[in-house]
Amino acid sequence: MITKRIIPCLDVKDGRVVKGVNFKDLNDVSSPVELAAYYSSAGADELVFYDITASAEGRKLFTDILRSVAESIFIPLTVGGGINSLDDFDRVLKCGADKVSVNSGAIRNPSIIGEAARRYGDQCVVLSADVKRVDGEFRVFARGGREDTGMEAISWIKRCVDNGAGEVVVNSIDTDGVKGGFDIEMLKAVCDAVNVPVIASGGAGCAADFTELFREIPDIDAGLAASIFHFGTVDIRELKEELKQNNIPVRL
Repeated sequence: MITKRIIPCLDVKDGRVVKGVNFKDLNDVSSPVELAAYYSSAGADELVFYDITASAEGRKLFTDILRSVAESIFIPLTVGGGINSLDDFDRVLKCGADKVSVNSGAIRNPSIIGEAARRYGDQCVVLSADVKRVDGEFRVFARGGREDTGMEAISWIKRCVDNGAGEVVVNSIDTDGVKGGFDIEMLKAVCDAVNVPVIASGGAGCAADFTELFREIPDIDAGLAASIFHFGTVDIRELKEELKQNNIPVRL
């Protein structure tokens, strides 16, 4: 049986890890290099690094910090933020990323997913979708959750997977930072629509939320969180022990 992955997320702004609620009110947390090294040794299965203001500010991702993060860890690294071209994919991969996450760049230019998948392989291309309910519909948001694209989310995600995205990170804006549990309804809808690994993001507040996630959606591949790991609310190794006790397969 494939083990479920536990993935901390580093949201980086101006060279520092930050965290907010519903993508707003960002507070400083730590150095991304120090935090990455900690998670690499603390039992995390992978690490996600988002330069969260690169797209909104129309600039390229901070490669110097990224390179330092990549050098400090021994687990797979997914990187996103300001990915708009194959050159951006190339640059980030050369800095040490294993996978590249694309969000706003794919909304502006959907063909980038297929082009990147053909050049680097499907396994390297991760679609990151920021999704929020609007008038009862799951809607895709761009620019770090600032801009409603008007696109229905499930059909958008399916289209991107059909074009070559090998993995999907579903960021629920409604539950982000709220710590009330993952968005089970939204995540089920995505898992029913695609046949690639799906990573749940947004809403984890305690270890039990991960147990609920993997029980309610057996097909989900991973749970991603930020603040509960950053502030020590949940210890990754203790979380995995609890999951194992609940017959959920994890790598210890």
